[in-house]
Amino acid sequence: MTEAILAANLNPGFRAEVQGLIGNFDFGNCLACGMCTAGCPYSDLIPGHDPRKFLRKLILGMREEALNDPYVWLCNMCERCTVECPMQVNIANIVRAVRGNFYDRSVIPGFLQKVVQEQLDTGNQMSVSQEDYIETLEWIEEELQEELEDPNYKIPLDKEDTDFMFAFNAREIKYYPADLQAILKVFYAAGFNYTISSKKWDATNLALFTGIDEDFYNIQRPLFEEVVRLRAKELIVTECGHAFRSCRLAYRKFWQGKTFPIRHILQLLNEALNDGRLQVKSKVTEPVTYHDPCNAVRKEGVFEEGRNVLKSFCADFRDMNPNKKFNYCCGGGGGLIAMPEFTDIRVRIKGQRKADQVRATGAKVVAVPCHNCMDQFNDITKKFELGTKNKHVCTIIQDHVVLPEKKD
Repeated sequence: MTEAILAANLNPGFRAEVQGLIGNFDFGNCLACGMCTAGCPYSDLIPGHDPRKFLRKLILGMREEALNDPYVWLCNMCERCTVECPMQVNIANIVRAVRGNFYDRSVIPGFLQKVVQEQLDTGNQMSVSQEDYIETLEWIEEELQEELEDPNYKIPLDKEDTDFMFAFNAREIKYYPADLQAILKVFYAAGFNYTISSKKWDATNLALFTGIDEDFYNIQRPLFEEVVRLRAKELIVTECGHAFRSCRLAYRKFWQGKTFPIRHILQLLNEALNDGRLQVKSKVTEPVTYHDPCNAVRKEGVFEEGRNVLKSFCADFRDMNPNKKFNYCCGGGGGLIAMPEFTDIRVRIKGQRKADQVRATGAKVVAVPCHNCMDQFNDITKKFELGTKNKHVCTIIQDHVVLPEKKD
């Protein structure tokens, strides 16, 4: 029998407190229809993983029940529920507000807050020293000089008045420099006029997931200040969904300085293909499918650009079903990658949905334009023995671009 809810135990002040944190949202918009639960990819896989019930706890003022609900930290904040909601209630925003305002930093699960603090202390989430950063760029530069057969190739560091400043993920410096090398090779092929900062270059921000706005903006602001210092026309963000979302969200919510556009690297590459700066030399022959990162696609609207790039370079492109704004979260978003206590749920349970999607395409290569998603896909591929290769888009296309003719 369902336990009765006693009116005397309800706390209307809690509802008002939460509502005050999320601006103009009116809890009265919720129809309690359950479409959010139907839209959540995991509500039928994890007992009690129910956005409707979580929202009702907030609306009824059930403070203790809401704050002790595992849903708060298991939610991927992917907004798949909002796609189905007839009133467009953004449960992800509500979850983020609850995370950031009702929990002490010391009780945030996993190592989320540890990474946030390291970025506040060092300027990047991997605590890469300035010496190691510059040395890695020099190594990439030497590798590209050899690969491109261009001894004069230089990474444009701190160049002023360029078309864009490129910001990336600290993992690309510490663990995956070959990915950054692939990106810069594609930039070379397109002849982009750009710069990379020697000071502030990490676009990531795990405070997007902790919900603590003070940390969130203190991490993001210096990157924006660097765009202004170098007088770049816009900011281009690497293949990292949460980095892109963090930049755009912080810009909209907090930035009051000089204005500039923020675009995803796939938007830039799609534009360069359309105007002829980036040209196709040859096609990838293996069947390729594409994962839609929730933060870049569903939340920030980068629906077609990644597909257009892959269709240009791939002879056999196969879309997942569903896709674009209806696509399923990979299960690693919302900070779950940084919460080891939830690894089994993240990979074995949530990962099953995405594994089934990938397997149904018959693709051999999965284009994953997001570092968080890449970690999850690597875990899923191993767990479910998919036999697929997970790659960033620039890594897929780097050997298929037309390079500038060498000068005598």
